[in-house]
Amino acid sequence: MRNNGYILVFFTIFSGVFFLGRLYYLQIIDDSFRSNPLNNAAVSAKYDYPKRGYIYDRNNKLLVANQTSYDVMVIPREVAIIDTLEFCKILSISKKTFKKRLKKARVYSPRLASIFVEQLSKSDYAILQEKMFRYKGFYIQKRMLRNYPYNSAANVLGYISQVNEYIARNNSYYQSGELIGYQGVEKQYEDYLRGVKGVKYVRKNIHNKEIGSFKDGKYDTLAVPGKDIQLTLDIVLQQYGEWLLENKRGGIVALEPATGEILALVTAPSYNPNLMVGRDRSKNFNKFYLDTINKPLYDRSLKGEYSPGSTFKMLNGLIALQEGVITPQSTTRCYHGHRYGTREKAFMGCHCNTNGRPLKLEEAIYKSCNTYFSYSYRKSIEKYATAAEGIDNWSKQVKKFGLGNYLGYDLPVGQKGLIPDAEYYNRYYPMKNWKAVTTISNAIGQGEILTTPIQLANMTSAVANKGFFITPHIVKKINNKAIDNPNYIIPKNTDIDSIYFEPVINGMQKVFEQKGGTAYYSQVEGLEMCGKTGTVQNFIRVAGEKIELSDHSIFIAFAPKVNPKIAIAVFVENGGYGSTVAAPIASLMIEKYINKDIKIKWRETNVHDINLYEREYDKILELQSKK
Repeated sequence: MRNNGYILVFFTIFSGVFFLGRLYYLQIIDDSFRSNPLNNAAVSAKYDYPKRGYIYDRNNKLLVANQTSYDVMVIPREVAIIDTLEFCKILSISKKTFKKRLKKARVYSPRLASIFVEQLSKSDYAILQEKMFRYKGFYIQKRMLRNYPYNSAANVLGYISQVNEYIARNNSYYQSGELIGYQGVEKQYEDYLRGVKGVKYVRKNIHNKEIGSFKDGKYDTLAVPGKDIQLTLDIVLQQYGEWLLENKRGGIVALEPATGEILALVTAPSYNPNLMVGRDRSKNFNKFYLDTINKPLYDRSLKGEYSPGSTFKMLNGLIALQEGVITPQSTTRCYHGHRYGTREKAFMGCHCNTNGRPLKLEEAIYKSCNTYFSYSYRKSIEKYATAAEGIDNWSKQVKKFGLGNYLGYDLPVGQKGLIPDAEYYNRYYPMKNWKAVTTISNAIGQGEILTTPIQLANMTSAVANKGFFITPHIVKKINNKAIDNPNYIIPKNTDIDSIYFEPVINGMQKVFEQKGGTAYYSQVEGLEMCGKTGTVQNFIRVAGEKIELSDHSIFIAFAPKVNPKIAIAVFVENGGYGSTVAAPIASLMIEKYINKDIKIKWRETNVHDINLYEREYDKILELQSKK
């Protein structure tokens, strides 16, 4: 017991000496706390926000500029206003609003500045500036807001908005109310665009007037402007795509096959990016967010997951060639469809209208024969000892084209899509008694397969390049220096030998040029284009009931055939056959990009004037009301 008493006395003395030593160090030796300007009640920090970097398109056209704005800032612990009513009158707010905002600022931090009123008008700023010395705890902060000269590409560019409390707590650079990039390039490249804010510490007298800098500016820093960014986007092509998709829902993605550069990234419906600037930003955002039918904030080109339909047939043809189960000369006879079992429903219809005549690969592509590609798909799977082994090999080959996973592009949103494998089917068939014919819908790009428009455009680039692609990306240069990210430079190879692409590409060329080709009426004189139509069934559920709507219209293409300059994927919801809406849109986009003009003006007028808004969605609303 006596030993325990000695130990207790020892630790008591040791603890006392330790804390006295620490106190001496903090008060006498370490002056970091005392030297922090913000710990001086008579000193306040004034931040100098740098100009945010400009954003240009691939042809140096200015897409995003800056405009000056003024915010009223508050430091709650310093607030001491004699005439609150006068202050509220100048700011056009009620006394109730004044108290509510001050309370919110105090909850965030009593000693740190936060926005009290944002974006003053020039007249309010002029009045308030003269009287600011009366309102202790408040000051005016100059900021840079964004301006969008082209009113276009909102989904690509994104927008800037105020830092919320969560971001401020988790990122020491930002304070609540500052501006940060949300969505698109503004978010992805925030660290480059924002620059570095400067700070100036000033002393104030008891009347809240500035009386000079703190310690002759020893702790002041200068603002560093943000870096300018040049995008791969062609704003003329982007605007043209947006115009073609007016009154429609869907997406268009155009890439440069040799580089992976994104030329156009269109989603429809969209919005004017200037509506996300100014005092009405919150109101406009809520309006867009609550529009659950049009979804203007939803980027269909990156996030929309759809069955690829017949555009997927080329991959099944390429895999069958690589596996050696067909040759370009192999033939199949189509009797209006493919029977793959004994049940009545085990029949896949076809509209190639060859009526039992022998059909080779090229003709099967340009006439989009379901029977030919169903046999090719089955042979590729049934070559292996088990269906599981066959489907895993098939899935691996497909994924090499960038499908079934995030592509790794430099934009902050996206979806993986789905390319099923044996593990996927084993979950749905626990007895593992499934076969190639169980998955036969994969042969024509339906069934379980899901892709996004950017994935289809990337797949098309891989075909155009005869076996490789470069990851799509939107940024070309930062501060006039080309990007050096190897992910956007080094090619990704498929597992298909280059020799097998030639017959597939020839078939895609005949889609435009051969009488009976599914895009024969969308060809452009003098342009060698290669493409493939797709039509996908479309179902929704209303009150638990499965209802079929108009088919989705899909088209992929690249041009020219030799040394292609553009690869494109077009997806139009409820557009019907791929040849009806998607094919002419793709054709017009290609012609616009390569020739810079459209020869047949009535064609673009006809496509633009197609209105798919009312036809389908009035039907949905009617069905919902009946339920």
